[in-house]
Amino acid sequence: MSPPILNTPTTPFLFPQTNSTVLPDPSLFFSNRLQKNPLPTNSFFQNYVLKDGDKPEYIHPYLINSSSSSLSVSFPARFFTAAFIYQVFSADLTISASGKKNLDTQKGHVVSSFNDLSVTLDLPSSNLRFFLVRGSPFLTCSVPGGIALSISTIHGILSVSSNNLLTKYTIKLNNNQTWLLYTSSPIKLSHSPSLITTGKFSGILRIAMLPNSDPRYESVLDKFSSCYPVSGEAKFTEPFSLEYKWKTKGHGGLLILAHPLHLQLLSKSDSNVTILKDIKYKSVDGELVGVVGNSWVLKPHPVSVTWHSIRGIKEESRPEITSALKKDVEALKSSPINTTASYFYGKLLARAARFALIAEEVSFLDVIPAIKKCLQAMIEPWLNGTFKENGFLYDGKWGGIVTKMGSQDTAGDFGFGIYNDHHFHLGYFLYGIAVLAKIDPVWGTKYKPQAYSLMADFMNLGRRSNPNFPRLRCFDLYKLHSWASGLTDFGDGRNQESTSEAVNAYYAAALMGLAYGDKHFVATASMLTALEIQAAQLWWHVKEGNKLYEEEFTKANKVVGVLWSNKRDSGLWFAPAESRESRLGIQVLPLSPITEVLFSDASYVKELVDWSLPAFKRVGVVEGWKNFLYAMEGIYDKESALEKIRSLKAFDDGNSFSNLLWWIHSR
Repeated sequence: MSPPILNTPTTPFLFPQTNSTVLPDPSLFFSNRLQKNPLPTNSFFQNYVLKDGDKPEYIHPYLINSSSSSLSVSFPARFFTAAFIYQVFSADLTISASGKKNLDTQKGHVVSSFNDLSVTLDLPSSNLRFFLVRGSPFLTCSVPGGIALSISTIHGILSVSSNNLLTKYTIKLNNNQTWLLYTSSPIKLSHSPSLITTGKFSGILRIAMLPNSDPRYESVLDKFSSCYPVSGEAKFTEPFSLEYKWKTKGHGGLLILAHPLHLQLLSKSDSNVTILKDIKYKSVDGELVGVVGNSWVLKPHPVSVTWHSIRGIKEESRPEITSALKKDVEALKSSPINTTASYFYGKLLARAARFALIAEEVSFLDVIPAIKKCLQAMIEPWLNGTFKENGFLYDGKWGGIVTKMGSQDTAGDFGFGIYNDHHFHLGYFLYGIAVLAKIDPVWGTKYKPQAYSLMADFMNLGRRSNPNFPRLRCFDLYKLHSWASGLTDFGDGRNQESTSEAVNAYYAAALMGLAYGDKHFVATASMLTALEIQAAQLWWHVKEGNKLYEEEFTKANKVVGVLWSNKRDSGLWFAPAESRESRLGIQVLPLSPITEVLFSDASYVKELVDWSLPAFKRVGVVEGWKNFLYAMEGIYDKESALEKIRSLKAFDDGNSFSNLLWWIHSR
């Protein structure tokens, strides 16, 4: 094994600067202070800073929408069919300031601060400030000195009643919703059939939807109404441990709602939190349960990142793999890459890198020099700027890497220039770089600054790590998985299709850390890999008996196509729901050692394969998708899968006969 290459680059490397013609202007919605730093491009509040900023975002448990002078909150109704599940926004309550607005204000709402678990929205026209903290059952508004408020609804107001102190009001609407309003000091309300108005007020106003008529629910909200969070961040405290910390004001304990993955990961030894069974909210992500505590410790199941298969390959299986490897490497030497697109180029690059690791595993080292030469020829033009048709550039407007093609066309490189799919594309490149740095440490040293720059684009932990990129571009530290959709405003928020390519990105980053002897990097990337896997297994892998989704959807689907922050869709971006082989394949590729961890539940894998197989009867099924279905079959029926793989005539562009044989023989 090659010796590790130590020392992280002290001066961050930047690819050549570009002035992209396709990127939106971030100055419309971010405060002047925030614009001095790299800005998020896949965040939970992205809709608030794109176009007119007028599309809602799901900030559990509410859908929240903002205009220039008001903010609307919705406890969304949920609809479902066999094809999709979605939540519908309706302006249940809209909060604004009564009276004269500041007409000098040019902006609508302004993002004045944000972090992992919260965003603060200011309405300059009225000086209202909203602390939107993820998982808070309360919407919290800071009201400056002496402002009268209006609270309107699209429903009918049946009644408004108060406590004796005039600090709590119960608002009943004709859609069967009950909302509770809490204030830090007494306030007087009056109402018409659709509007509530207040006298002048200054202080903190909090609103919560009462999710159940059970008196215990209301008593919980009463008890925790006085402590409000203004921000929250996630900290990587130790290997496979993530800590949430909230900054709070007021008094009493902090109540935040946990989604099902949080509940799986909350440390049983954490005495600082109390899980409440007496407060639950329905959600597209599953039941949200109340947790009391100013900090949480989450501990995902550890994942061991390895270059090679977990079980290894028996001696008698090696000749068949070696024979296929000879042919694949010869073809690699004679057939240059025929694409300029970063995604497909990256897949071919990672495919070639797989040959080197397979060769190591079966002790067929004779082919490695040829593979190394090919990898150098494939990677270097992208790192040194000599790939004329395309290449990496640095965008200073948002703070990130784009491609030449992507900087000129929003559709170029699947929207890479507007920050779509960054972890997918760059994950493939990092995989190739990691393997090449492993087998050629001298090359690795030479190109380490560029390699770390690619990594930092989606794996940066903050300004101290690298001031040129935002924190964790794609990974959502509340949902605990990535988003892929970049700077496009969608009514259903962020989305991600291919969980396996997201897993591959963090796995590849961990391998790069191994190649460079960077233990901290390996630990962080391994934990993100583990979280992405567990999120995929919970929300994308639909299993028999699954209570997370409605039975009609569960019966019709064994895997989610595109998962949105506010919707579950059976279709794909590139194929209809009927293309089950594509739906399976896009959640499996690329096939590598980490795939075994992602699909560790053999009984579910059999459900998935049995559900997918009838799709092969359709006309025009692409043979490349069969690669992954047969690979999955190999998890529980090795001999049957091996026979089918040997009969394949074509392979996915990121896969090969050698790789499929390696997979089956390492089961």
